[in-house]
Amino acid sequence: VQLMESGGGLVQPGGSLRVSCAASGFTVSSYAMSWYRQAPGKERELVAGISSPGGSTVYADSVKGRFTISRDNAKNTVSLQMNSLKPEDTAVYYCRAVHVLYGIAYWGQGTQVTVSS
Repeated sequence: VQLMESGGGLVQPGGSLRVSCAASGFTVSSYAMSWYRQAPGKERELVAGISSPGGSTVYADSVKGRFTISRDNAKNTVSLQMNSLKPEDTAVYYCRAVHVLYGIAYWGQGTQVTVSS
């Protein structure tokens, strides 16, 4: 069982970046998927989540209107499209999966996103 994030990197303020999370060993359609982030010296915080089934979404107030979470059941992935990035979005972004019935949870290793000019 594994979650592998990809797509992080360095981007200028106002730019866009898409991070993705590929699942192996389980199917994301049976899990509530979410993205968290952790900046240096700060606690890990929820950025966005998407439920299963149904696909309803939730966002932190700080990213509403700028970030979009999506899930592709066919590719067994979940992605986070980040637009209008700000320096305060700089953090390690983690993917998390929680089984909708049993509560089993998995974390990815994280991918660094740096917003800087």
